[in-house]
Amino acid sequence: MALIEVTDLKKSFDDLEVLKRISFTVDKKEVVAIIGPSGSGKSTLLRSLVQLETIERGSILVDGEYIVKDGVYAKKRETKETLMKMGMVFQHFQLFPHLTVKENLELAPKLVKKVSAVDVKKQSENLLAKVGLVERANVYPGKLSGGQKQRVAIARALMMNPEILLFDEPTSALDPELTGEVLQVMKDLAQEDMTMVVVTHEMGFAREVADRVIFMDHGEIIEEGAPEQIFNNPENERTKAFLKRVR
Repeated sequence: MALIEVTDLKKSFDDLEVLKRISFTVDKKEVVAIIGPSGSGKSTLLRSLVQLETIERGSILVDGEYIVKDGVYAKKRETKETLMKMGMVFQHFQLFPHLTVKENLELAPKLVKKVSAVDVKKQSENLLAKVGLVERANVYPGKLSGGQKQRVAIARALMMNPEILLFDEPTSALDPELTGEVLQVMKDLAQEDMTMVVVTHEMGFAREVADRVIFMDHGEIIEEGAPEQIFNNPENERTKAFLKRVR
């Protein structure tokens, strides 16, 4: 069964229709890369999954539970646990500047999940080791490089033990030399069978790591398929034109 099922999603900002009857699924352990030009609705789609944007029409089913059905949202108390199954990593990190790296990681599990201090400390140490930042545990975000901040953001999302990780352009705010360290953490997560939906401009990552690639343009899914099909033999002229520009 699919972990995420999106059906007939529609979203507008005033008169601008940014999502036009979007439908797709994400299976357990699958890595789905969403590509397309800026302004095509990719980030709005991702934010809609975690209710950072409100849709006007359609349904979102996560792990068998509707968070919105036919445009009607379920009550918040009914969807709290379902929404916590999804962790999100943002383009601009969203770390708390007044908290150390360790405190950034440990805040949500203590407040939301009521995890004990001993357990949360152990988990934060393990995740900082996973992203290669144990030695930066007591440093404030202002002392970190962009790549380090994004790795902290990934570790923070993992602290909530999500079943699904959503990435919204995780490397677009980084200098090119820092991009690789973030992509490597994401590749490692994919190899560990983490279910991921990644909005990205990194075509190499999409080609190498994704199980499926979705190409969006003007609020629509134009084409989707395996990376080799999308990158080597796209069927739609808009897909071909986009890939020609970004290669």
